Amino acid sequence: MNYTLNQLQIFLKITETSSITLAAEALFLTQPAVSIQLKNFQQQFELPLTELIGRRIFITDFGKEIAESAARIIEQVYEINYKSAAHKGEITGKLKISIVSTGKYVMPYFLSKFIRSNPGVELVMDVTNKERVIQSLEKNEVDFSLVSVLPESLNIEKLDLLENELYLIGNSEKKHKKRLKFEELFLDLPLIFREKGSGTRQTMEKFLKSHKLSVLKKMELTSNEAVKQAVLAGLGYSIMPLIGVQRELDSGEMQIVPVKGLPIKTMWSLIWLKGKKHSSVAKAFLKYLEKEKENIVKEMF
Repeated sequence: MNYTLNQLQIFLKITETSSITLAAEALFLTQPAVSIQLKNFQQQFELPLTELIGRRIFITDFGKEIAESAARIIEQVYEINYKSAAHKGEITGKLKISIVSTGKYVMPYFLSKFIRSNPGVELVMDVTNKERVIQSLEKNEVDFSLVSVLPESLNIEKLDLLENELYLIGNSEKKHKKRLKFEELFLDLPLIFREKGSGTRQTMEKFLKSHKLSVLKKMELTSNEAVKQAVLAGLGYSIMPLIGVQRELDSGEMQIVPVKGLPIKTMWSLIWLKGKKHSSVAKAFLKYLEKEKENIVKEMF
């Protein structure tokens, strides 16, 4: 057999995505290049690794076994590279972070300089909803998680990074200059919620309950970007983190609707399981944040 590391990486990505197109996008390769490498890789085995049904590609049982071996080989190659760099005094290894979807407006700024200064660090960042973020932390699949609502069910430690402010946001069609009663806004248009499990939704529901507010018309969408586009299109209002709509507010496409009790203030916090034994990379990142977070907030926010 004469397979290459590149072929192993391509096949592993195909098994993860169940798609040659998606694998090509993830690896920044053309679709024909991925198809050719897959064909060359498959030719080295007597049993088929994949099965094409219609336009869908399926991984055979044998292919899944090969993918597991490929993952171990690639991990060992990374380990060799990490050890080589570590002997030269460089910070190396994987840094795994899960963040809630609105955290994508926050976390990159706290990572940028650290990653640029340490090329031996491989970042793996999962952007998802709060429920899945907490699951990944609970299963010890990540080093850190970024949340704006702390989990009550886990014993954690935390590092506060940035204050999070949430306002009622609408598009710019109808100007709202004076403070309004909350219920008056939702006689015609709905209040747009994120899906269950979202930290933003939990914050919204807590606000409504604490102020004894009821909303007759509601809409539920499954991402912060979908909520933003719905608000821009005039489908309703939503309580949103300021940091996620700052550009639209500056351009005049959106406006803050003045309502009693808002903004809601929470805190963006990096959290980890209490007593977790951090890797050298995770320790270095935590030390970096403790030293630089105030400067990052001043410069970037």
